[in-house]
Order: sequence, then C-alpha cells, then structure tokens
Amino acid sequence: MSNKGKVYVIDDDEAMRDSLNFLLESANFNVTLFETAQHFLDVLPDLEFGCVVSDVRMPGIDGIELLKRMKAGHSAFPILIMTGHGDVPLAVEAMKLGAVDFLEKPFEDDRLIGMIDAAIQQAEPAARSEVVIQEIAARVATLSPRERQVMDGLIAGLSNKLIARDYDISPRTIEVYRANVMTKMQANSLSELVRLAMRAGLLND
Repeated sequence: MSNKGKVYVIDDDEAMRDSLNFLLESANFNVTLFETAQHFLDVLPDLEFGCVVSDVRMPGIDGIELLKRMKAGHSAFPILIMTGHGDVPLAVEAMKLGAVDFLEKPFEDDRLIGMIDAAIQQAEPAARSEVVIQEIAARVATLSPRERQVMDGLIAGLSNKLIARDYDISPRTIEVYRANVMTKMQANSLSELVRLAMRAGLLND
C-alpha cells in the first residue's frame, strides 16, 4: 500500500500516462490515471486529497480550463502542470490560476517526485483544515432555528437569562436548548463551542 499520498495523472497520451504511472508507483505514490480532464472533474467530489499532475494541452478541457474549474470549485488539491517545449506563456498563465508549479517535458524523474512531495506537504494542512470546517458547518446545519439562536447568544457571551429575555422564553427552556446545542455541535464546554464557531467563520476573531 502506498504511503506517500495520492497522485491523479491527467494526460491524453497513453504512453505518457503509463510512464508516469510506473515512475510514481515506484516512488510509493498511490496513482490514478485519467485520459481526460472531464472524467477527472466528474469524479473529483468523491476523491481523497491528493496532487494533480495534468498536461496543459489536451482535447476538450485543457489544463488551463481544468485549473479555472478547480479554482471556481475552491478545490484544495495542489496542481502541477506539464508543458511541452515552448509553452512558457501557458505555464505562466497556469501559475496565475493557482498551479503550484509547472514542468517542461522532458523532465527529470527526481524533479517531478520532489515537486509532488513538496506540493502535498504544503497543501495537506489546508485541505485537512477545509475538511474540519465542512464538518463543523454540517453540525451547525443540524441545529433547529431556535437552537441556532441560542448558540448565537452563547457565543456572543450572553447568559441563559439574557437569551431567555431576548426570545421571551423561560431560562429553563434555554437550558434544554443549550444542552441540545452542545450535543449537536459535539462541544464539551462553552469555550470549545466558541472555538468551533470561530473555525466555521460564525464569529469574528
């Protein structure tokens, strides 16, 4: 089993795909090959975090269009672009669109492996952080409108009494809502609830 992370290779040239597959698997990466960017984009929502290595010139969706779509979808996957000789203007455009780097073919095997290693190490913390934020947002989404109001009151520093007065309900009822909020948000304390709210962007630091 691979231990260095996942790599998604997108290239319409079969020989290039096979060669990259052999090289990257030998370097202990878990490799998935795609003949078209469209196929990759179709399955992207279900893919585990990894580094994308894409050719820039492909029929249909090329490397530049792929970058535009991944940027629009706020993808956390780092992308390395492979360019043919003389494609420097395209490579520069790719960098502006968020590619972490570009490689001119033919390239040295070690250079590609080093770039993938670096790309995964740099992007993984942000990708993990994004997953955590999505998990917190999913917890917030399970709250009823009243529970959400109570949570907003709690993270604003209001006491049960003040929240009860704001919504004209008894402090005892607020206690029930507060317990529900803590359970659904998986928070053991008020400080933890505040931290979760900050991570989810519900509270300005």
